[in-house]
Amino acid sequence: MLASRPKTLTGAIAPVLVGGALAAWSFSYLLFGLCLLFAVVMQIDANFVNDYFDYRKGTDRDDRLGPERACAQGWVTPRAMRIAIGLTTLAACAVGLLILVAGGHVELLIVGILCVLGCFLYTTHLSYMGLGDLLVIIFFGVVPVGFTYYVLTDGQWSPAVTFAGLGMGFATDNLLMVNNYRDIAQDRISGKRTFAVRFGQRATLMAYLWLGIVAAALAEAVLLSIQPLSAGRVWVGLLLPIAYFCFHLRVYGRMKRLQGRQLNQVLGATAAGIFIYGVLLAVAVIVVGCL
Repeated sequence: MLASRPKTLTGAIAPVLVGGALAAWSFSYLLFGLCLLFAVVMQIDANFVNDYFDYRKGTDRDDRLGPERACAQGWVTPRAMRIAIGLTTLAACAVGLLILVAGGHVELLIVGILCVLGCFLYTTHLSYMGLGDLLVIIFFGVVPVGFTYYVLTDGQWSPAVTFAGLGMGFATDNLLMVNNYRDIAQDRISGKRTFAVRFGQRATLMAYLWLGIVAAALAEAVLLSIQPLSAGRVWVGLLLPIAYFCFHLRVYGRMKRLQGRQLNQVLGATAAGIFIYGVLLAVAVIVVGCL
């Protein structure tokens, strides 16, 4: 249970909620439930893969500042983790096939394959190349928001979906920013070329702040792109970004003051912020649709 990192699952749930809200006029509880299950299982799979391969690479050393890892602490044997990875990967593929059967879009098979490949390549290669942020924006933003909408609306897309996917991706990437900000010294030793390692702590702090600003702006773009425009829609479009950004700014202030293991508090608050962003955006999309 600890290796599945329950607190990080908000990053899987929130974008699916947003995609479902955007497709509320063409909603299917079965397809929505399958999309949500696929996202959660893939997130757990990614967490297992990260735990196992970081242990094998020796990244999870005694000087680790982040939450404790199952393999490194000896709570789970490497063999047991390999079995868990195999089972969760198979479970995700099974749910993905059910989505294909129920939704009837064979082209989504490519998306599913890319999700599985991204899950494994992130920890083993791409995070060491500094591509982690790009993968988060794609696979925790554009893909879950966009393709939940795509499945529910029988193959449609819209500008609002693109804005929502990018906004969700930028908000979620802040989770990675906190991790990399906290682990900058350890990542240098491990050879990880993260954003924090490349550009330093000050730039990472500013990136955290601006990711929240851009996410808030994109949320407003989502609501204002839903036609026709009305006075009520404009007010909701203004209030949502302000509400999220106030929370984000408060967490940013804590991040500036804390260091080392204390930053795990910011990690938890950032995870909560992702969920708040997703829920606020989902609710606002539905409210705006009724105005």
